[in-house]
Amino acid sequence: MPIDRMTVALAAHVAQLDENGTAKGAESVVVATHPPVGGSGPRFNLAGEGERAFIRMNSNSYLGMSLRPDIIAAEEDAVGRFGAGPGAVRFISGTCSPHVELEAKLAAFHRREAGMIFSAAYATIMGTITSLVTRETVVISDELNHNCIINAVRLSRPLDKGIYSHLDLAALEEQIEGAKGRAKRVLVITDGIFSMRGDHAPVDEIMDIAVRHDDAFEENVVVIVDDSHGVGAFGATGRGTEEYTGSTPVDILVGTLGKAFGINGGYVVGNEMLVRFLRESAPFYIYSNPITASEASAALKALEILDSDEGRALLDKLRALTARFETGLVDLGFEVISGEHPVVPLMVRDTDRTRALVKHLYDNGVLATGLAFPVVPRGGEEIRFQVNADHTEGDIDSVLRVLAEAPG
Repeated sequence: MPIDRMTVALAAHVAQLDENGTAKGAESVVVATHPPVGGSGPRFNLAGEGERAFIRMNSNSYLGMSLRPDIIAAEEDAVGRFGAGPGAVRFISGTCSPHVELEAKLAAFHRREAGMIFSAAYATIMGTITSLVTRETVVISDELNHNCIINAVRLSRPLDKGIYSHLDLAALEEQIEGAKGRAKRVLVITDGIFSMRGDHAPVDEIMDIAVRHDDAFEENVVVIVDDSHGVGAFGATGRGTEEYTGSTPVDILVGTLGKAFGINGGYVVGNEMLVRFLRESAPFYIYSNPITASEASAALKALEILDSDEGRALLDKLRALTARFETGLVDLGFEVISGEHPVVPLMVRDTDRTRALVKHLYDNGVLATGLAFPVVPRGGEEIRFQVNADHTEGDIDSVLRVLAEAPG
């Protein structure tokens, strides 16, 4: 049966996205990767660009793990032992020993009782939140939380939901007060690092607020932090926003293996009963294949490196490169949102100028993410740069030179 009339409707929708400036557009396709050489970090060739090499300043691989020979070797070895794919969901026959070992080591790394891995961090948030929301639950969320949190709350259909202004803890506390006498359970949900801005949630203060009001609710005030951009890139030993803020452990911590660890997949850590409950209840876990055993093996190697002197040296280098880049931008007269996290937003605050700068960067071999109106409000336009530990000082300086040469 033809779907001609629906296709017309879909085409109209896509055309509207194009007209509004919100379409993602064609994807850049990486066709070759070149390892670091001399004073330069890795370079990438893109389809349609011939031999021109690009530096990626828009990669989540904050520690450069995905290109390390020892991590690649760990994955290749596991492919030989376990095959290319799991062949089943976890509860049937898809669980391999690297999955179990990785879950235990992630829990130990975060000093929790237990952990479980999902196919992606997005699936982790969706599976965790939807499983924990009841008809007597109020969910309270920072307005700049990631799309996965927004959609998980929508799908959950809680008793009520509250959105507080970004990092406004007085508004958060007011929302908790408003749930008293109505809800058995309150879920306070926040990103650890807000990925568009590189700023962080004051997790220590959020935990203090939750503890202060906890006795008013039969099933607790539960704090959930998605620290996908924080773990492995933030804090003295890479344990993320908890570590950076000196917070007591949050109730439920979600992370990813696809950013600083350089692999694929997501995970959640908490107490043993929470994890047992989620294994029995989270459809995004139960009915979806896991990451491959080889990916889990590569993640184990990445975690081993992170939790070592070498990992701490990588974090020191990452912080130094981030500071060098921020200082260079300020010296050039640009506005930044300063911080230790390797997401460095260059606040352009003009749509046409943002698009022109992104094009100038691309034309000069630099990949960076521009956010322009209407994706962000007028006045909030920015270019999001992401520093990686496999960049070099020469890389940072070359990107700064390109920006210095940008037409006014």
